[in-house]
Amino acid sequence: MKNNASQTYNILLIIGDFLALIAAFVAAYVLRVSLSDVPIANPVPARMYLNIFLVVLPFWILIFALLGLYNSSIYEKRFVEFGRLLIGSFIGLLFVIFINFLSNEPLFPAKLVPIYGFGLGFLFLLLFRNLARLIRTELFSFRVGLDHILIVGNTVMTAELIDLLADSRSSGYKIVGVIGTKHALGPHQEITAYRSLPEALERIKDPIHTILQTELYADESRNRDILEYAQAHHIAYRFAPGNSELFVGNLDVQLFRGSIPVIAVHQTALVGWGRIVKRVFDLLVSSVALVVLSPLLLLIALVIKLSDGGTVFLRQTRLTRFNNDFKVYKFRSMNRTYNGLLPEEAFAKMGKPELATQYRTNGDYLADDPRITRFGRFLRASSLDELPQILNVIRGDISLVGPRALVPRDLSVYEKRHTILSVKSGITGLAQVSGRKNISFDERRKLDIYYVQNWSFWMDIVILIKTLRVVLERTGAE
Repeated sequence: MKNNASQTYNILLIIGDFLALIAAFVAAYVLRVSLSDVPIANPVPARMYLNIFLVVLPFWILIFALLGLYNSSIYEKRFVEFGRLLIGSFIGLLFVIFINFLSNEPLFPAKLVPIYGFGLGFLFLLLFRNLARLIRTELFSFRVGLDHILIVGNTVMTAELIDLLADSRSSGYKIVGVIGTKHALGPHQEITAYRSLPEALERIKDPIHTILQTELYADESRNRDILEYAQAHHIAYRFAPGNSELFVGNLDVQLFRGSIPVIAVHQTALVGWGRIVKRVFDLLVSSVALVVLSPLLLLIALVIKLSDGGTVFLRQTRLTRFNNDFKVYKFRSMNRTYNGLLPEEAFAKMGKPELATQYRTNGDYLADDPRITRFGRFLRASSLDELPQILNVIRGDISLVGPRALVPRDLSVYEKRHTILSVKSGITGLAQVSGRKNISFDERRKLDIYYVQNWSFWMDIVILIKTLRVVLERTGAE
C-alpha cells in the first residue's frame, strides 16, 4: 500500500511555490509601480500583469519539477534544495524575460520589476519551504505522515537501520516490525521481531508502505516471495546490502558480452570529467586565494620568525591519491624543538612519553598540548595554520576539498585506506565540517569514505561554505 503523505506533501509544495512566486512578483510590481516615484517605462495595468503571470508561472513550476524539487529524496537536503531553488529561480526568470522579448506587448512595467521579482521570489520560496519542513517534522510527532517500514534481514545493517529510524520524529519512519533478526533490539524493545514474512503479515495491523531488505537469502524463493509481495500490494521495496561499500560510488550498468547485465562498481564517483572540473576549480580558487591572502601570509610568517627564530613552515610527509606521499606545507604551530617530530618522538624528548598514549587515545588530540606555542594555539584555533596548503593545491598534491591528508603511520593501520586514497586529499573535507575534533578517528574516516564514494561538485561547494562557518565559529577547534 502506497503512502500518500509524500504525494500530499509534494502537492502542497507545488501550491506553496506557486503562491510564493505570485506573491513575489505582485510585491515587485507594488514596490516599483505603486510605491516608487520614478516614472515607469510601460504602463502595464496590474490586472493584465497578474493574468499574464498566472499563465507563465506553471512553466516556472515545471522547471522546478525537472530540477527534482518535488522528489522525496530532496526533502532533508537543505543545501541541495537551496542550490536548486536558486538555479530554478534564475532559469525561470530567464524564461519570463524570453517570453517578454517575444511578446508584442511588454510584460513588465519597468526593468527593475523582474529583478525585484527574482530576489523576492527566491526569498519567499526559502521561507515557505523551511516552514513546510518544520510543519512536516512537527506532524511526525503526532504520527502523521509517517512511512511504515518493515525491515527484513539478519545483518549488522539491520541493527544500524533500527537505530537510525527508531526516532520517528527525526526519521519520518515507523518501524512496524523486523523479520529474521537475531541481533538484540537494544533500547528499541517496542519494535516487534518476527521469524518469517507470513507471520509478520498475519500479526501486523498497520499498513506497510515500504519493505527494506538487508539480506539476500540462500533460498532464492524467500527473496522472490518478498519482492513479489511488495509488487503485488504496491509497496515500495528497497534493498540495503550488508556490504555497504558494494553499491556506492559510481555505478555503471553494462551488458557483459552483449547479453548479461552486470554492475561495475567504481571505487569513487570522482572519475572522468569530474576530475578535470575539480582540478580547474582548485587552480582558479587557490590562485585567487593566494593573491588575496598574501599580505596575511607574510604577516603570520613574520610573527612566527620573530617569536622564537625557528622555521616558518612545517614540512611533513603525508599521503594523497594512489598512496603517493608529498610534503605538506603548514605554518609551524609547535615549539621549534619538537617541529617535524612524530608525537611519540616529541613527548619522549620532553620526558613525558605517557602523553603520547593519551594523545592517540583521544583521537590524535591533547588538550593543552605542551608542544604548541602560544601563537600556535591561535593559529590552530583560527585554522590559519592551514593556509600554506594553498601551495600544495596549486602544485597538484592535494585538492581544496577531500579526505584529510594523514601521515603514513596513522593511515597504514586503517583497514579501508585504499578507498580513501583513491582521490586526492584535501585542505578541508566532510569530516572537518562535521565536527573536527569532536568526533573520533573512526568516525572521521567513515565520513572520508562517504565523500570518496558519493562525490559531487555540488558537495564540494557545500563543504567549502560550511568550512567558512566552522572556522568562524571555531567548532571543534583545538
